[in-house]
Amino acid sequence: MSDFYPRLRAGEREMLEQFLEQHRESILRALDGLDDADARRRLLPSTAMTIGGIVKHLAHMEDLWFTHKFAGRDYPPPWPGGDEEWAWRSAAEDSVGELRALYAAACGRSRAVAAEHPSLDATAALPSFGKGPVSLRWLHIHLIRETAQHRGHVDTMLDVVRNRA
Repeated sequence: MSDFYPRLRAGEREMLEQFLEQHRESILRALDGLDDADARRRLLPSTAMTIGGIVKHLAHMEDLWFTHKFAGRDYPPPWPGGDEEWAWRSAAEDSVGELRALYAAACGRSRAVAAEHPSLDATAALPSFGKGPVSLRWLHIHLIRETAQHRGHVDTMLDVVRNRA
């Protein structure tokens, strides 16, 4: 999907899915040529985030929102229930290949859950924020925002890696 850009004229669902896919793809592309040491390294002095931690966190967010909250299913491995920080902490134990596979698999599960619901008005099986279930529309917008935000972090960290070389 390299150099993919969402269609300029598409229906709402197709447009939301295409923008999310564009950001997902850019996260995977960021791992191209990255070595395990740089994926684990704290590259910015003002944060403990690492590229690996971001990728694992995003995989967790895909499974938290689509698989667990929306579909109402148990978390798939490797996620421990209830520990929101585990993905950040444990990423240092993973290779770039393992992180790529984990994120790609989580995105695949998310696509499958979304495909089960023809309407963006479909609601999640589990409530969120103590207010009730979110819609599939809300979920797509939320994951676009979450993935794009962290994509910016990864881009900044990759600039540090490239400028060090």
